[in-house]
Amino acid sequence: MKREEVYEKLSVVFRDVFDDESIEVTESTTSNDIADWDSLEHINLIAAVEQEFHVKFNMGQVVSMKNVGEMADIIMSQIG
Repeated sequence: MKREEVYEKLSVVFRDVFDDESIEVTESTTSNDIADWDSLEHINLIAAVEQEFHVKFNMGQVVSMKNVGEMADIIMSQIG
């Protein structure tokens, strides 16, 4: 899977989790960019991403993710 495809799929997951069809994630997207992205929604988001990509994040990865680009890096490393 190409990185662009990862971002396309992530955008769909983010739109679904946050119920906002206007969301288009990029490498630099952070929780500050999405109004409803709080700690509870972060858990829902991680679970949805894991399900979509058939990956499993460990606690260290979840805590270290600073933006969507880092999330995509971890996804790419697990599916590649």
